[in-house]
Amino acid sequence: MTAIGLIGAGAVGQAVGTLLASSGWCDTLMVASGSGRTAASLVTDLEDMAQVTGSPVRAVHTTPAVMVGCEAVVVCPRAAFTNTATSDVRMAGLAANAPLISGLARQFTGYGGAVVMVTNPVDVMTRLFAEVSGCGRVFGVGSNTDTARYQLTLARLLDVPVEAVHGHVIGEHGDNAVICASSTTVNGQPVPLPLQQVRDELRQRPRRINEGIGRVRTGPGGAAVAALVHVLGLADGVIELSAPWRDGWYGLPLRFTAGTPTVALPPLDPGEAVQLQAAAAKLRTAYDQIAV
Repeated sequence: MTAIGLIGAGAVGQAVGTLLASSGWCDTLMVASGSGRTAASLVTDLEDMAQVTGSPVRAVHTTPAVMVGCEAVVVCPRAAFTNTATSDVRMAGLAANAPLISGLARQFTGYGGAVVMVTNPVDVMTRLFAEVSGCGRVFGVGSNTDTARYQLTLARLLDVPVEAVHGHVIGEHGDNAVICASSTTVNGQPVPLPLQQVRDELRQRPRRINEGIGRVRTGPGGAAVAALVHVLGLADGVIELSAPWRDGWYGLPLRFTAGTPTVALPPLDPGEAVQLQAAAAKLRTAYDQIAV
């Protein structure tokens, strides 16, 4: 039996729950939230969906402590705070979300399953959860959504199928994200890239979503489920996730084989290498502000 824990029943948690409840490979979905009310409501809604669609997945309302028996846990709660930032928007949750994630991590001390982090700033929260809990398999989803947006944007700007575009966004899930333009190919060939247009779209895309539906939800939800599929060994392949590398935690392409990751960093030109160093320094500074 495959049991997955889901901590957080807000916008992203609802998307993750819906995707997992209709996945076909997850047997039990355990849902928890801060107050418990949203988790119980989400479970009731998922029960209705399962009955209508014939899904065999059983959703249950529980607590994080019970989830230590799960094969994997998705962590996507958000502390109550008002984000008024106009730049570095994701980093604005650093001080508010750190105590929440640290407290959850303590409940998973020594946990042997996989953890997928969604809460922002995701690269810092991934490292925080891993170091407080001592868990050896903690991954964050930020660079996966950035890469998806990059590939979609290039395909639109170059008028090619998105399947023809191969390239990565790495480093930080935020203003210091590194576009690996020098290794990007279209139909297997390097091409001139409209980088400024790409950067503008990557910055504006989440804002448009937030303005229209209140909060980004299904993109990160899909990234969380894609991460689960790879870390649980249900599929092999390359996916961009936040993970430990050298002296920090960054979004990197990871090649998974039977659930085991290896770093598959593309070659970087000198400018991209400098950008990655800047992203790394920023993430280390942010972590030093909340490390306990």
